[in-house]
Amino acid sequence: MPTKSVNPTDDEASRRFQRELEARIAHAASLTAEGVTIVDPATTYIEAGIEIGAGSVIRPNTTISGDSAIGERCQIGPNAVIEDSRLDDDVMVGPFCHLRAGAHIESGVELGNFVEVKASRIGRGTKSHHFSYIGDADVGENVNIGAGTVTCNYDGQDKHRTVIEDDAFIGSDTMLVAPVRIGRGAGTGAGSVVTKDVAAGEQVAGVPAKRLKKSASDG
Repeated sequence: MPTKSVNPTDDEASRRFQRELEARIAHAASLTAEGVTIVDPATTYIEAGIEIGAGSVIRPNTTISGDSAIGERCQIGPNAVIEDSRLDDDVMVGPFCHLRAGAHIESGVELGNFVEVKASRIGRGTKSHHFSYIGDADVGENVNIGAGTVTCNYDGQDKHRTVIEDDAFIGSDTMLVAPVRIGRGAGTGAGSVVTKDVAAGEQVAGVPAKRLKKSASDG
């Protein structure tokens, strides 16, 4: 009976996979020893070398890769993807969140189901609980970002930034057409398409969004 030949390339790939798997398992064990809870290590992918603070909980089917770092007491997943991102302490990243390269999530931020963040800073205490895309943005502290909000950062040729200042309220299904700035304490109504800067304290709504309430600077 002929002996089945072994492809050396396949054999090397198998050994490499085994080494990587062993490295990830060892890293997961070290994180657990340092106070991190990994609910289901068999379905969780954490690249070796990634730092995660004590008290954090990583739920099943979560992937954390690249140049990422997770602070203390964070709640991640399930089914979250974090790549080349930084999370400070006490951050919540809910199911099916995707944090892409350049995301910096500050302390106390809550990101819920199906929120995607790319190349953006999300300030302390800000909440985006449902179905939002935040790309190329600087978001201040204690901002409420309603369900379905999108930073329209790409005009077909170039990327542009969105700035949302502290204490702003972004209504559900708001389209923020960058470059655009939402001032401190300003608000947008549900379904607004914001194409121009909104002053501090100003309320806008509509398509395109128009002012509903005078800004604080108007007296």
